Amino acid sequence: MTSNFQELVFDPQVIRRFDVNGPRYTSYPTADRFVEAFGSDAYRNWLGRRTVGGSGRPLSLYVHIPFCNTICYYCACNKIITKDHGRSAKYIKYLGKEIAMQTAALDGNRDVIQLHWGGGTPTFLAHDEMKRLMEIINSHFKLLPGGEYSIEVDPRKVDRETVKLLAELGFNRMSVGVQDFEPVVQQAVNRIQSLDETKLVIDSAREFGFKGISVDLIYGLPKQNVISFNHTLDEVLKLSPDRLSIYNYAHLPSLAKPQRRIHESELPSADAKLQILQLAIRRLTDAGYVFIGMDHFAKPDDELAVAQRQGRLHRNFQGYSTHAEADLLAFGVSAIGKVGPTYCQNFRTLDEYYDAIDHNQLPVMRGLELTADDLLRRSIIQALMCHFELSIESVEIAHLIDFKSYFAEELAALREMEQAGLLSIDSQWITVQPKGRMLVRVIAMAFDRYLRTDRERARYSKVI
Repeated sequence: MTSNFQELVFDPQVIRRFDVNGPRYTSYPTADRFVEAFGSDAYRNWLGRRTVGGSGRPLSLYVHIPFCNTICYYCACNKIITKDHGRSAKYIKYLGKEIAMQTAALDGNRDVIQLHWGGGTPTFLAHDEMKRLMEIINSHFKLLPGGEYSIEVDPRKVDRETVKLLAELGFNRMSVGVQDFEPVVQQAVNRIQSLDETKLVIDSAREFGFKGISVDLIYGLPKQNVISFNHTLDEVLKLSPDRLSIYNYAHLPSLAKPQRRIHESELPSADAKLQILQLAIRRLTDAGYVFIGMDHFAKPDDELAVAQRQGRLHRNFQGYSTHAEADLLAFGVSAIGKVGPTYCQNFRTLDEYYDAIDHNQLPVMRGLELTADDLLRRSIIQALMCHFELSIESVEIAHLIDFKSYFAEELAALREMEQAGLLSIDSQWITVQPKGRMLVRVIAMAFDRYLRTDRERARYSKVI
């Protein structure tokens, strides 16, 4: 059974009815469920058991660079605002120590198929610092040819020479933050970024052989409206990125301090936000982009779109991915990794991170060893988020359960969505219908056992 992935129905009434607060499911269980009882020793133990069962899968690596030159008011990432490169030089030294500690404990091969530098702003690093960090990575791991090596780029601080260096270091994909090109919106969020500097970075990436360029936009920012966002979309479509992400701005000033500088009165209404999103989806699909899921779009020949058509798409802490089976090693403050049936997250502050490493401890703040039930539900949420459909029989065979009795409560909870046309359920398949694709997170939430026992969802943003 296969879905037509390009089919997407945007129904504002249905979206309003089912739009609730909920997780983004970059993992299941979600990171807020991790426990401090899973610490450095537990993670080290799992690193040493990576090939139990004979698996020698290649690795995915994530490196968190927390530094930014200036603060963007909408941002809820773990970041440190500074212009002091002495801080980043020290940080790279400690990253080197953490990488050495993790690889010393690591069982199996060190082949890498995927690498991502995120932040913060990875391009905050000086050229020498970037070279040094890549030398450290290459001294511990083997980056395989044909892998996906990506970096987040802030065009305001990057010139042609920097893009050239990134290509020389082995990067072949980049994610370019744009958010919005409208000057009054940029001013309201303290991110002034011209079309010219953005275009320079993207043109340079193409010149130096990057095989994938992604652009990030945000809808729901202060002073945004349908007309202004349409102008942004005009410019973005001319840039012709391979992938586009259109994120919902979640205004949670109690959790993200910088957002307190955003005037709530300047935010678009819920209806205006929906209109902006509807416009974006129509413009992108008319331009030939495929809706991958959640907030992601890609050209039909992009690896994500191909992987989705072939049933190989996966979701992890960096969003959608084509490397389903890789264990993810994560380095740096707040970074989250996944090894075997476990997750772990590093300390969030530099002081705690440095202190742990100084005491020869992996800087793990918390983590989780997944139960059989967690693994079962993770596989279901993955299938729904990536493929918009679920084979009941394949779940029963893989997990040795009777689906209908095991998930009786969940199936009952889905009936209202089924009646609204969001999905269909028969004896063999659960299929997300075109009307339900924008709300796939809400459908996935029905299978989240933790949410059922904890109805407190204020810490999550709205789905749409």
